[in-house]
Amino acid sequence: MKNNRVLLGMSGGVDSSVSALLLKNQGYEVVGITMLLCYGEDEEAIKDAKKICEKLNIEHYVYDLQKEFKENVIDDFIKKYESCLTPNPCIKCNKYMKFGYMYKKAKELNCEYIATGHYARVEYSKEYNRYVIKKSNVGKKDQTYVLYSIPSDLLSHIIFPLSEFSSKDEIRKIAQENGLITANKPDSQEICFVPNNDYVTFLERHNIQGMKYGKIVNINGEVLGKHKGLHRYTIGQRRGMGISSSTPLYVLKLNKEKNELIVGKEEELYTDTVYANETNCILFDNFKDKMEVQAKVRYSAEPKDAIIYLNKDNTLTVKFKEKVRAVTPGQAIVFYIGDILVGGGMIFTK
Repeated sequence: MKNNRVLLGMSGGVDSSVSALLLKNQGYEVVGITMLLCYGEDEEAIKDAKKICEKLNIEHYVYDLQKEFKENVIDDFIKKYESCLTPNPCIKCNKYMKFGYMYKKAKELNCEYIATGHYARVEYSKEYNRYVIKKSNVGKKDQTYVLYSIPSDLLSHIIFPLSEFSSKDEIRKIAQENGLITANKPDSQEICFVPNNDYVTFLERHNIQGMKYGKIVNINGEVLGKHKGLHRYTIGQRRGMGISSSTPLYVLKLNKEKNELIVGKEEELYTDTVYANETNCILFDNFKDKMEVQAKVRYSAEPKDAIIYLNKDNTLTVKFKEKVRAVTPGQAIVFYIGDILVGGGMIFTK
């Protein structure tokens, strides 16, 4: 028999603060958890989370998960860049930390549910006879893109308290009306463990492999200049290469074997074929061959019509009806049917 105890991830921000308030008002027995992932920057967040929990009279626990976070998220981030991939660490964090270790802690604390301040919806679908993740109502702030890696069997234990809101302003207004100290707190930076979002300096401090100068070439192999290390560049980048041309040039590919930065015209950035591995299907037990979906190749992209083809090695080939721009190895390709999240995978090149 299910209980009504819910373990809520408390980041010390306005989203999780309002989530705690909403859950309590809905009759849940709320338990707050703050995961210490990066020492230093988390101290203020922990203080704010504790104050919110004290105000709402709910339990609060702090767990030091720096070791687990480093092993599962930071080390993977560095390894991907060493392989000339451009990763999205939030996806790994959601899989291993927020819906991995956190669910493990929930069971230890006798909590039936876990909750986070993500902008997404979980509901039971009669059509698919299972729990599904749906896009939220907040448009560009929808976060389903970074949730595709969650195990499907967890969905019946997940609550997204902010699922029905249509703007961040509504969340802040609720916080202000209820005297929550986080009401006007700025949104957190994109990558929590990278100071000032300066990933280049972060990688160089960790002395990653492959930080060598090399050639900048076009698709015909003609040398146009020198690059300062492939970790500094990503697909679609135009500025910061230190080369001049009569037509704008963009990064097309990072060639790790030759340590070359390959550049070309904008029209050469477009493709209708994308390959994916490290896949996870939420809507079905497995991906289906020739499945028609809408797919997006980056967080901010609009979903485009595509067909998924299954390969013998369990990777996916995705054919878009219209070409998509700047497909980036290491980023996620995520699939939808309407507003329902199907699943996704990591983009790679053949």
